[in-house]
Amino acid sequence: MARDIVNASTPDSPRHSQSPPPGNQGDLEMELMGLANALYNLGTTVVNDLSKDKEKPGVGKQVGMRVNEVINHLSNIDDMAQQCRTMIPMQLLMDIDNSKNPMQLTRDRLERAATENQFMNAKITAVDGYRKQLVEALSQNFPDLQPILLSQQMPSANGHLSAAPS
Repeated sequence: MARDIVNASTPDSPRHSQSPPPGNQGDLEMELMGLANALYNLGTTVVNDLSKDKEKPGVGKQVGMRVNEVINHLSNIDDMAQQCRTMIPMQLLMDIDNSKNPMQLTRDRLERAATENQFMNAKITAVDGYRKQLVEALSQNFPDLQPILLSQQMPSANGHLSAAPS
């Protein structure tokens, strides 16, 4: 499949990029562009055929030929899919089908993960603070337990003290 390779460099990025990328991914990208073009051609052909005078002799319908082009592109994409190992989550495809912007979805999910992370960190800090206060209170009220309580505390991954496993 013939394709034009364009080396582009922007002031923001010192790297050169190739569009489409070389290899199977580039071939698949070109086939998808061909499918988009074939679908556009099919749509315009259908609109043009609907507007033509149906009673004119000798005017052949081009819709069948356009449908065959679309089917050929879909067949080629299906064959190429056997060589492609990239997995795409089904939810992402459903969101795109529902006209949702993938960049917006990604940003929303990252923000949600960051919020949940902050909430969980606050919970961990609260539990660590409670544990520290509990150990101090137990040590003051039960001095005999102080060596046991202090020996069971060890630093956790986030630098807070936590109880050792029993």
